[in-house]
Amino acid sequence: MEPEIIRKKHLPEFLSKDSGKYKNSGSIVLICIALVITILAVYWQTGNNQFLSYDDNDYVTENPHVENGITGNNIIWAFTSVEANNWHPITWLSHMADVQLYGMNPRGHHLTNVAIHIVSSLLLLLFLFRLTGSLYKSSFVAALFALHPLHVESVAWIAERKDVLSAFFWFLTLIFYVEYVLKRKHALYMLALLFFVLGLMSKPMMVTLPVVMLLIDFWPLNRFRDEDKLGLRQLSRRVLVLVKEKFPFFACSVVSCAITIYAQHKGGAMGSLDAIPFGLRIENALISYVKYIGKTVWPHDLAVLYIYSSSLPLWQSIGSLLLLLIVSGITIRLRHRHPYLAVGWLWFLVTLMPVIGLIHVGNQSMADRYTYIPLVGLFIMAAWGVADLTKGVRHRAGILVLLSGAVIIASAALTWQQLGYWHDSFSLFRHTLQVTTDNYIIHNNLGGALENKGEVDSAIQEYQIALLISPNYAIAHYNLGVALAKKGDQDSAINEFQKAVTIKPNLFIAHNSLGAVLGRKGDLDAAIKEFQEVLRLSPNNVAAHNNLGAAFANKGDLDAAIQEYQEALRINPSYTMAKNNLENTIAQKRMKNEARK
Repeated sequence: MEPEIIRKKHLPEFLSKDSGKYKNSGSIVLICIALVITILAVYWQTGNNQFLSYDDNDYVTENPHVENGITGNNIIWAFTSVEANNWHPITWLSHMADVQLYGMNPRGHHLTNVAIHIVSSLLLLLFLFRLTGSLYKSSFVAALFALHPLHVESVAWIAERKDVLSAFFWFLTLIFYVEYVLKRKHALYMLALLFFVLGLMSKPMMVTLPVVMLLIDFWPLNRFRDEDKLGLRQLSRRVLVLVKEKFPFFACSVVSCAITIYAQHKGGAMGSLDAIPFGLRIENALISYVKYIGKTVWPHDLAVLYIYSSSLPLWQSIGSLLLLLIVSGITIRLRHRHPYLAVGWLWFLVTLMPVIGLIHVGNQSMADRYTYIPLVGLFIMAAWGVADLTKGVRHRAGILVLLSGAVIIASAALTWQQLGYWHDSFSLFRHTLQVTTDNYIIHNNLGGALENKGEVDSAIQEYQIALLISPNYAIAHYNLGVALAKKGDQDSAINEFQKAVTIKPNLFIAHNSLGAVLGRKGDLDAAIKEFQEVLRLSPNNVAAHNNLGAAFANKGDLDAAIQEYQEALRINPSYTMAKNNLENTIAQKRMKNEARK
């Protein structure tokens, strides 16, 4: 027998086993068409945007596995790699498919993001309507999700394909979960679990979805029915039944968390408690929650990176904590009369938790892209809350139409404006520097973009500004060294590379560049030592094998050189430089042997 808490008679009236076909299908179709047209009108400009020199290189333009498209070896790599500090094979396969379809034309990659965003917006609309029976409130939430400026980063950034993919699987999972609750068919449960796993393989931020499933059990599914009239034991029993029902989902979340922590540790992206004390992390998390709310209501000064501060005003931390506690208390107190408030608020709090900074990754204090799914909770609170708040008001329907229309139009206009900053690396980085302070990472990134453009002197200035703000920023020392080497200032370049490896000993790219400059100066023993250190840190580094081979060859050890070139080609058979060096070294050895005869 199925547990009492899931009998159909306890579900809301608009939800029934036979309600698979939506009422007002004509209105739904028209709203969906309008939503698609609006999203395309706003986001179509992204098709003219370029690849960015910020993460797009790691995910697409300089990733040899992605550049080669979908192959057997690349599929294996996608499922076994933790490159980019994450395990997200579905995301990798998606990028490979784009290369297969569009090559390296960024237009196709951008518009694929837009297409997935459109589908996710429609799925959200259908999910909420199926769940609540309220077409216009559901449509308002979907429109805000589709057009809010905070979501520009997730859609306009090719490297954030994982965001739009995870939302797509998120809403699919919830749709099939709701259908399972209504129809109790095992196949629907398995489909929900399948889409959840695919979502985790797109972005591990999906781990909180089982908790959200419990939230919608409370409202609108009403599976906690009359919990205020029950004793603690009876209520605990009901909760336990619902949690047990979702055990496979929770188990997958635990596995995903373990893999993600491993990947972040291996990539060196996870900050230590020595670098960022846990107390500071809590303060930043509290303040970030409130800042996210503020930027949702008033989306201004949006940036690709909000730099982490080493100290935060105590009043901000205390004020943020009080605000969060007050709102939490109010929503929980009103959970019977207005259950959507508690569900929406907890949706927001819980889904942000994996990226709120308690387990800190990277140098950002917060990020617009982290709000992609969490803001749905706040949108639900606004849509249902304003409708209830205006009950009894004269001309209520007209007022709500005008108010919601104004909000959607304003969101679309701000999104259009924000999208313009994402046209290329220069416009994005310069805008970020205008709206943030002491952003040494973006100064460094702007320097990299300028250097790629051939403006080496301007790049050096940006690297130096970054180091004035953060003298121990190893990557900026490395980049400055590369730029100085291009200018021919080898001694200054060596000095910068040495600073980089002193600050960050496992920065193998700096060891490699240091070895290359030392080799050009004739210090072959020191160069060999640096290349060997690279290979200790990164054994399959083909450039280091090739460079080590060249150093051995210049020193006259041709056999050792040949061995290194062969190892480089074993790792990457298409590495032309190593192939040419191997052929030349073999010819040199042959001539040397013939001369001895």
